[in-house]
Amino acid sequence: MFRQPLSWFACLALLGTSPVLAQAPKPPPSSKTPASVAKLGASVQSRTLKNGLTVIVWPDHDIPSVVLNNWFRVGSRNERPGITGLSHFFEHMMFNGAKKYGPGEFDRVMEANGGANNAFTSEDVTVYLDWFPSSALPLIFDLEADRLQSLAFDPKVIESERGVVYSERRSGVDNDNSGALMEQVQATAFVAHPYQIPVIGWPSDIESWRMEDLQRYFKTYYAPNNATLVITGDVEPSRIFELVESTLGVIPSQPAPEPVRTKEPEQQGERRVTVKKLAQSPLLQIAYHSLAANDPQAETLELLGLILTDGDSSRLHRKLVEEERVAIRVRGSFSGGFDPSLAWFMVDLPPGGDLPRAEALLTEELARVAKDGVTDAELRKARNIALATFWRKLETNDGRARELGAAATFRGDWRALLDAPTRYEKVTRDGVRTLAARLFNSDHRTVGWVVPTTAAATPARKEASR
Repeated sequence: MFRQPLSWFACLALLGTSPVLAQAPKPPPSSKTPASVAKLGASVQSRTLKNGLTVIVWPDHDIPSVVLNNWFRVGSRNERPGITGLSHFFEHMMFNGAKKYGPGEFDRVMEANGGANNAFTSEDVTVYLDWFPSSALPLIFDLEADRLQSLAFDPKVIESERGVVYSERRSGVDNDNSGALMEQVQATAFVAHPYQIPVIGWPSDIESWRMEDLQRYFKTYYAPNNATLVITGDVEPSRIFELVESTLGVIPSQPAPEPVRTKEPEQQGERRVTVKKLAQSPLLQIAYHSLAANDPQAETLELLGLILTDGDSSRLHRKLVEEERVAIRVRGSFSGGFDPSLAWFMVDLPPGGDLPRAEALLTEELARVAKDGVTDAELRKARNIALATFWRKLETNDGRARELGAAATFRGDWRALLDAPTRYEKVTRDGVRTLAARLFNSDHRTVGWVVPTTAAATPARKEASR
């Protein structure tokens, strides 16, 4: 979860606004080929240290700034009842003091030296982001090493951040109708796999984390052998490897975390969730069991999603918003994780909107794509959008760091990034239709409604400690 106020599910797409130190986007060149990205990536260097930390460096000396991403393979997927929300909690705690730099010093020192930082948590990863001038490199590595090696577990700070997290839950879930519905749909869609756990955590767990829970979790998952460090920008790889060895390289590795072995059993019938809340308008969300990030059909799913929900010319916008006027907005989310996750459709209805009709029209349109497929023009447009987005990301230090980190983390090798244009080009109309027919099975979906009420519910629960 990003540290600036955002609804908790925004991190599904792992997106955020880059600070001004990130390189400004430039229009993509008119012709890009798979060879182009291979040429761009020729300067990338990587190595794995003795303590298991993987380090990837992509130098670019156009401007004197650097982006650092530290990807930890830990999210709500690694939690269990009693400690849900701990991954997101540590996203907060990592900025609250260590041995050398005390409470508030991480931000203060970095900003005093021209830098900025952020972080986000998802079901699968927690990622820490730094943007700073290249002149500040030694200082930034000193800051990062301090909090990883000597994070403080001050009871007063823990209680303060517990209250912050609980407030974030209230604003992003309890008092946000879309967030509340999404949490219920996801918890219903998964009956066995820990993807059922909300990133923000369940209220009773937030209230009852214990010191030993925190210390054990941090030691297990925030070890160097569970991380991938990515540095892009105005750097020399040899200098980076020296700095990493002398700072992060001295942090000892830990036993590998216990793997997530649970696989979600095949769903054998539609599930439904109704949330009754004080609201002006009804909401509809439908989630289908989908793919993992490294699935060979991931790019096919991405293009299918663009065809269905991207922009005013998308299938579902035209059908539900323009033609039938049953909705005011239709969105989709098709990001994948380490394990097969969900493909989401989220429909905002006008006040007094007809939920059954909106659901029926969306279902009909998905069935039409599964039966008849998409047109050449639709596929060509979706591919152009995906490729343009890909190239724009690689025009910035920030985008390069994100894409390298995602490829290394979810596909197992940063070099998978180099093949992305080829994977998009290989997507066919028949492949899109076949995947739609496979995924959009009503027996494999969970449907959620927000039904407006005239009075707010008054659940009985205690407040978190402050």
